[in-house]
Amino acid sequence: MSTTITEFKHVKEYLEKEALVLDVRTEAEYNEGHVKDSLHIVLDELEYEIDQLKALQKPIITCCRSGARSQKAKDILEENGIDVINGGPWQHVESYI
Repeated sequence: MSTTITEFKHVKEYLEKEALVLDVRTEAEYNEGHVKDSLHIVLDELEYEIDQLKALQKPIITCCRSGARSQKAKDILEENGIDVINGGPWQHVESYI
């Protein structure tokens, strides 16, 4: 968990690098509130969107409700060579925008 906490501190740095915010919650959760201009891909569908995300050639900040799903998303993206951090809860990421 300390890795995740450390990554939370880098959200501002990544936003300054024009990182994309990727929300991996369900459609219903996303519709209840989300970071403005965030990209929404449900975690279960993320593996099918890897090429699309790579093509954007931008760092990514993952977020969700608590930080658990965004950590899984971060791991998947990192395994595929994408520069990514786990931003944790979407409200945390939003606080930097």
